Amino acid sequence: MRDEIYRGRIVTLTIVDGHWEVVERADAVAVLVTRGHSVLGVRQYRPAVAHDTWEIPAGLIDPGEVPEQAAARELAEETGLQGALRLLTRLYASPGFTTETVHLFEAADVGLVDEGSGHVPDEGEDLTLEWRDALDLWRAVADGRETTSGVTLLAVRDVLARHGVTV
Repeated sequence: MRDEIYRGRIVTLTIVDGHWEVVERADAVAVLVTRGHSVLGVRQYRPAVAHDTWEIPAGLIDPGEVPEQAAARELAEETGLQGALRLLTRLYASPGFTTETVHLFEAADVGLVDEGSGHVPDEGEDLTLEWRDALDLWRAVADGRETTSGVTLLAVRDVLARHGVTV
């Protein structure tokens, strides 16, 4: 049995079986874009953790969208790029308390989107695009100089493994 306690714009808090607090949230996408050992990401302030983070392009799946459409939209909105998308994996963001699944895509054959249809961040987003060397980023997160998401670290680890780099 689920009892709704709070319904917001992007989350609903429920109590399951009178005990478990569960955050119901729309599923999300993230997109890995690489150039050799480098990964494209966005730097932005995240109020929930009170830090600037460096993350691969990502966002929620809108109602009526399938994950691939959301990935293409987020990539265009956050970077002004488009490409052939391939699903790498899907994972729960944090299965101990949220229903959110993240679909991790990789973009290949990347190029600029058609004029006027890209790089329009969501209202309130202040994004800075940055290419980062995957190993340098991994080390910066490991020693606390950088803050990121779990899905970004998974994507970076994938890049490192493809290039035979062990950490």
